[in-house]
Amino acid sequence: MNAFYNKEGIGDVLMLPIKTGNRYERSFRTYGDVVEIYDTANEAILGYNIFNASLYFDIKENPIVLDEEWLKAINAVFNTNQVPKPLELDLTPKFVVGYVKSKTKHPDADKLNVCQVDLGTEDVQIVCGAPNVDEGQHVVVAKVGAIMPGGMEIKDANLRGIDSFGMICSQKELGLPNAPEEKGIYVLTDDVNAGDVFTF
Repeated sequence: MNAFYNKEGIGDVLMLPIKTGNRYERSFRTYGDVVEIYDTANEAILGYNIFNASLYFDIKENPIVLDEEWLKAINAVFNTNQVPKPLELDLTPKFVVGYVKSKTKHPDADKLNVCQVDLGTEDVQIVCGAPNVDEGQHVVVAKVGAIMPGGMEIKDANLRGIDSFGMICSQKELGLPNAPEEKGIYVLTDDVNAGDVFTF
């Protein structure tokens, strides 16, 4: 899971998206410098914004890959600002290297392919519309539960009758600098292995 910080573009705010929700059913609660964003329909926590972030953290990267150390630091901020509940996160990597074991045409969509992808600890099926996806590639996979830099949450999907579990990503979708404009997934070099954590 990632957090995001762009002082020049947004201000001194650490943004921590947790899940997506209907933008018309969102509200927020403020606890000092911490704003808790939640879904008014079911009270699910959608994320947090921590203002004056530079007073609490020494931020040297963006996006920030959250780990136990970061979680401890964030919960210290929550405690300081009297947020009622500590933050609990699934910190297993959500962006990993995948190896495309096979690719077949989608039976009901000309521009889609059904890929079987090795993620190191499991094989998953991903429906992909990128024109350059192919068998034998190492690629970046956003697993179910990943939050993309643009805020989209990756969920289980069914695309024209075929189940899909994750997304094979392009450089643009990953928010990488100098990403090419043409459509296509990010094909990695061969010095990586399925299951490796992808770092931005």
